Amino acid sequence: MISNINTYLTDLMGPAGPLIAMGVLGVFFIVMTLPIFLAKKEDPFDRLAGSAVSKGPVSRAAGQPKMELREQKKGPNLDKFAAYLEPQDQQEYSDRRMKLIQAGYRTKDAVRTFHALQLVLGIAGLLIGALYTFVLSGGTSDIKWLAIQTLGPGFAGYYTPIYWVEKRRGTRQEEILNGFPDALDLMLVCIEAGQSLDQAVQRVAKEIQPSAPALSEEFTIVSNEMRAGKDRPEVLRDMAERCDCQDISAFVTVMIQSATFGTSLGEALRVYAGEMRDKRVTRAEEKANKLPTKMTLCTMMFTVPPLLVIMVGPAVFDIYIHMVQGK
Repeated sequence: MISNINTYLTDLMGPAGPLIAMGVLGVFFIVMTLPIFLAKKEDPFDRLAGSAVSKGPVSRAAGQPKMELREQKKGPNLDKFAAYLEPQDQQEYSDRRMKLIQAGYRTKDAVRTFHALQLVLGIAGLLIGALYTFVLSGGTSDIKWLAIQTLGPGFAGYYTPIYWVEKRRGTRQEEILNGFPDALDLMLVCIEAGQSLDQAVQRVAKEIQPSAPALSEEFTIVSNEMRAGKDRPEVLRDMAERCDCQDISAFVTVMIQSATFGTSLGEALRVYAGEMRDKRVTRAEEKANKLPTKMTLCTMMFTVPPLLVIMVGPAVFDIYIHMVQGK
């Protein structure tokens, strides 16, 4: 019986048929046993809290909605899968969370959602690759091409969230850099008008929100943390780490040194704002100077071939006609 099954699988999927069948069977058993391992036992404290709430008196009026102390979390609940969707190494977890924050994902479950997407997209890509290889294309006898067709979509799905996060990080950093000189000019105006640094940061966050929402969000976080009583140098360093931009890090250094040595904050901002404006102009000129080089390839691809056809085409056609007539 085993030999008959082996022969059938070999005729259906090629020499690697039995191995592929064993792999699919192993994946099936893993999927079937996942709910057993991922099942989370009920916490006794949660059960106790539930019983206390059910026995407690109801003091709300009829029809009055229940008031919650905290906003309920939206989206899929991944708490019971935290042990499988979060890195166990604290350093790795911190690095991943910081990258997600730099991309604009600040929620508590961002790391879990990221790894859950990697798992789901990887398995989906693997299933799509297997379906295409063994059902739509009919299979192949080349083991290397078989592995590429089957595992390629799985790797693509697994690395898609990483590519998306890195792209979001780059877009957000560019947005912060483009809006930073204007924010410095506005902050300088607020400081020279007599406002404190906390008031200036709060006003800047409000004014630049339409043009640079990412930078406005960072300034809002800085304002809230300073009003909450957090140490100002620590708040500024956290901002530099979240933005991950050289200009923001230099700005934070200027602010901390100005407060440490007692120099004028307005004068420091005036000098640094001028440097940021010059730097923005330099970046624009650099992009403009790169444009002719980038256009050279397009010119060669879309201009030179038509010119060659127009100039050389008639001569080639005449040569061909003479060759045909000579025969």
